[in-house]
Amino acid sequence: MEQYDAIIIGAGQAGVPLSKKLAQAGKKTLIIEKRYVGGTCVNDGCTPTKTWVASAKAAYDASISAELGVNIKSYKIDMRQVKKRKDDIVLKSRNGGQKAIEGTKNLTLIFGEATFTGKKTLLIELNEGGTLEVTADLIFINTGARTLIPEIEGLKDIKYLTSTTILDLDYVPEHLLVVGANYIGMEFGQMFGRFGSKITMLEKAQRVLSREDEDIAEAMHQILTDENIEIYTDATTLAFEKTKKGNIKAKVSIAGKEQVIKCSHVLIGVGRIPQSEALNLDKTGVNSKLETNIKGIYALGDVKGGPAFTHIAYNDYTIVYRNLIEGDNLTIKDRPVPYCMFTDPQLGRIGINEEDAKKQKIKVKVVKLPMAHVARAIEVGDTRGFMKAVVDPATKKILGAAVLGTEGGEIMTVLQMAMEGGITYDRIRYCVFAHPTYSESLNNLFLNLED
Repeated sequence: MEQYDAIIIGAGQAGVPLSKKLAQAGKKTLIIEKRYVGGTCVNDGCTPTKTWVASAKAAYDASISAELGVNIKSYKIDMRQVKKRKDDIVLKSRNGGQKAIEGTKNLTLIFGEATFTGKKTLLIELNEGGTLEVTADLIFINTGARTLIPEIEGLKDIKYLTSTTILDLDYVPEHLLVVGANYIGMEFGQMFGRFGSKITMLEKAQRVLSREDEDIAEAMHQILTDENIEIYTDATTLAFEKTKKGNIKAKVSIAGKEQVIKCSHVLIGVGRIPQSEALNLDKTGVNSKLETNIKGIYALGDVKGGPAFTHIAYNDYTIVYRNLIEGDNLTIKDRPVPYCMFTDPQLGRIGINEEDAKKQKIKVKVVKLPMAHVARAIEVGDTRGFMKAVVDPATKKILGAAVLGTEGGEIMTVLQMAMEGGITYDRIRYCVFAHPTYSESLNNLFLNLED
């Protein structure tokens, strides 16, 4: 049995930097990866999808360019080139991460799948064949999450797509049926709609984006339908069936009425669940310092549950490392959880929203500014969406914000920095921002508030 000081299971956005830092701190460290270095973000998530979002945005801009006085008579989607560009970018990032691991002293990378055989012992089924048993006093689980596959009659009989397998396509589906009108589903639905697919989206809830305020959900719904995307809410998928011509028939219930939708491809996008089955772990709690109920074993990133974002996984790493190596006493309690949905326009979110405030019975003021009143948005020619903030009228602190608009994530980040620094909305109201920027209109957003 090989003895290490520290073992990391999973080379994702927490595992890779943690492994390097532990090794640089003098610990004999092992990182185990069953597939590719970089985890979901680099290989199946942020990097490839946002690369494709950029291609889809270019197609959309070409389609509406006449409004800006630029007449593009025609354009063609070269899906093979779109995929090649994505693959090249992914490989560069993946290989760069692997090279950095392999070049770090005291750090060993092994490709295989790990299973706990005892509290601090692991059996690795090596990808190249054979097994290896290892042990360490410190073990960090960073195995991520996987696509949740619902139990639907006939689903196993069709070649359905997931957010991972759809990235292998080098052609544009004729008619893509997206099961789940949420963050993943909306990004892919809009993306492939712009590539040329007919898009139908099915959402089980009464409205799309059920975690967001109703006005945000309604605006996003309208933005997508304006791009000829069909969205059905209160929709349950009952069964799938292959047709003789190789297409798919989906039997669905929409508002209690059954109907059949014919399509060429199906994307399952109802969510993701922690990927921990192969570890043979019983359900364990994770405390605010990310330690499980077994001392010395930590869970980081998506596998621990909670917000499944790359930046949260990375922050998990920084908390664990600083606590263990630098002697800090940090926790994940009350940390900010910003996120951005990379539809076009983007939806950037931080803090509580209006509905959260009502549920928590917090006295707040809510302020909105349509992007149609933002000078930069008018000049660029995209006035879809709005800015929205929730504030404490007593302290004048910003409690949360949602920005649905071009560069929504960047504008949201400005407000997050204000929240982090305790900058109140009355100071932002008269702050000097460069003109003409999107963030400059935060002046006008808060001018709408009466003190």
